[in-house]
Amino acid sequence: MVYTDPAVTQSETLPQVLLARAKSAPDALAERHKRLGIWREFTWSDVLEKVRALALGLEAKGLKAGDSVMLIGENEPEHFWAEYAVQSLGGKILSVYPDQTADEILYLAEDSETRVFLAQDQEQVDKCIEVADKYNGAIAIVFWDGSGLWNYEHPLLNSFDSISDAGRQVHATEPSRFEEHVKRGRAEDIAMLSYTSGTTGKPKGVIISHRYLFDNSSRVMGAIDIAPGTEYLTYISPAWVTEQIFGLSIGLIAPMVVNFPEGPEEVLDNIRELAVDALVFSPRQWENLASIVQARMLGAGKFRTAMYNWGMKVGRDVHVERLEGRSPRLAARLQLPFAEALVLHHLRDNLGLGKAKNAMSGGALMAPDVFRMFHAMGVKLRNVYGATEIGLLTAHMGKSYQLETSGSWMQTNTAYGDLLEYRVSPEGELHVRGGSGFGGYHGKPDKTAEALTEDGWYETGDAVSMTDDGELLFFDRVKDMRRLANGHSYPPQFIETRLRYSPFIKDLMTLGDEARGFVSALINIDMEVLGRWAEENKISFSTYTDLSQKPEILELIKGEVARINALLPEGSRVARFANFPKELDPDEGELTRSRKLRRTFLEERYAKLVDAIYGGDDMTDLEIAVTYQDGRQGVLKATVRVSDVENASKAATRQSQT
Repeated sequence: MVYTDPAVTQSETLPQVLLARAKSAPDALAERHKRLGIWREFTWSDVLEKVRALALGLEAKGLKAGDSVMLIGENEPEHFWAEYAVQSLGGKILSVYPDQTADEILYLAEDSETRVFLAQDQEQVDKCIEVADKYNGAIAIVFWDGSGLWNYEHPLLNSFDSISDAGRQVHATEPSRFEEHVKRGRAEDIAMLSYTSGTTGKPKGVIISHRYLFDNSSRVMGAIDIAPGTEYLTYISPAWVTEQIFGLSIGLIAPMVVNFPEGPEEVLDNIRELAVDALVFSPRQWENLASIVQARMLGAGKFRTAMYNWGMKVGRDVHVERLEGRSPRLAARLQLPFAEALVLHHLRDNLGLGKAKNAMSGGALMAPDVFRMFHAMGVKLRNVYGATEIGLLTAHMGKSYQLETSGSWMQTNTAYGDLLEYRVSPEGELHVRGGSGFGGYHGKPDKTAEALTEDGWYETGDAVSMTDDGELLFFDRVKDMRRLANGHSYPPQFIETRLRYSPFIKDLMTLGDEARGFVSALINIDMEVLGRWAEENKISFSTYTDLSQKPEILELIKGEVARINALLPEGSRVARFANFPKELDPDEGELTRSRKLRRTFLEERYAKLVDAIYGGDDMTDLEIAVTYQDGRQGVLKATVRVSDVENASKAATRQSQT
């Protein structure tokens, strides 16, 4: 998309766009936040005033151009204002996940050379104080929710309001100071560091410039129609670069009205209240929404279940058929208005998706069945694919696209770089160059060089192929592709996304390598859904461990795996599985903060269980070190059962043949 709005065309940085918005439309609505049950609205002039006061206050504390500021908190207006404030001074931000531990924050602070911590509340302040006592680079810890902090005393601790009040005093005496800072900004300035998930080692800080953010906003707005004034829900963490592009960048550039939910627990209620036009969720969040619908239908009664099944069938026969380029049958088209009135309209409204023109999923692979489910409801869910280092690359566009793919290539606005180019290596890896480019890893020139070919292509590490009509089909990370002892190659993620569609399966990890003759799986059951299912079926249980090993639960999961196996080539089918005896937990290193599996760690941690699966055992005893919510250490002892999905002799035969 080529920008035509002067607020954008005459700006090089996000704070410059904000300044232009506040001058041209000071009273227009910019943001909305629900706090203590009341929706509060902020105009562009309100946002500018908040940003300006904080920026000048931070400068008075000693923050300079080029300094790093770490933000730790949920999606709240203060989080966004702080980002714009730091960038107004020429600084760079790094936003981190609220549930990151003090040790993880210490690493990020040292790696980024953080000067100021901006924290949401007491929980985050406690971590920042612990880190600041070990790290000498910080000049301030600033909090914006003072609940529980009345008696805290620390030389670095300041409230958001006190810093802002100091900034207002500076502005009163030097009214042009803030604008002078903003006007000095350039497109090449570093806007932020976006840290990789660290699935294979320590996270790396990807350098993100303002040019990158303008470029990627242009790509998205060229692929997906985002009209000025679009109501947008910000929910995915700003620690993920996708939200930096949508909420923080397109929010200014389109512009959109950015809506902040009251909190993570209230987001579903808030979505229903707002009925926003646009939202971006991760695949896990869309899968959770799908699971909520499926779980509620488990106890809905025969009549309601029959109505739901009929309405969804009509929706599939019309919406999904059109999506996939086919003409719906006349009978389905005639039934659609009734299905809309009786079922589909209510489904969308109950999920808060009644007005969602732009519903998007990004960040990982998602089962096509999840897409089909939402399209059957009448929600035009689209996929967006990219890599933090090079930006968003493909998206589902237009009225018809293939749900098995990650979409078609977006176009680059040549004001921000060359046209995007791609190639697929002989090993099946996607290479990309063009656009605003790859800015490198902060402080790691060796890692930066490793990610680029000699002729400047960024190596994504993704195993892909291209369809005949130019859509990208993502299989897995190249490093995660697996080959069995018999030479059969299979993509773990491809299998896992289809199994995660089950309402009973929260997560899972496939197993099988060159030393093993068949595919197996370790499954993390969904305690909430299966707990309800067990109660309805009069199955007693005490703990997650107990529930996960119940024969009835194992039989239910076996049926789910067998159903997906029917869709897979024989060599890729899951032959045996076991349920994890505990919930997977990022605090114990089993998941990254973005909820991706740490596969190597899990295989080592559950090595005895893996040996039992491939040794033909029916069960094994495990002792797993665990960390409780209060920080205490303990050991979980459990007997874990192993189940056969395919005929056990078939799996054994395949293994013996290899």
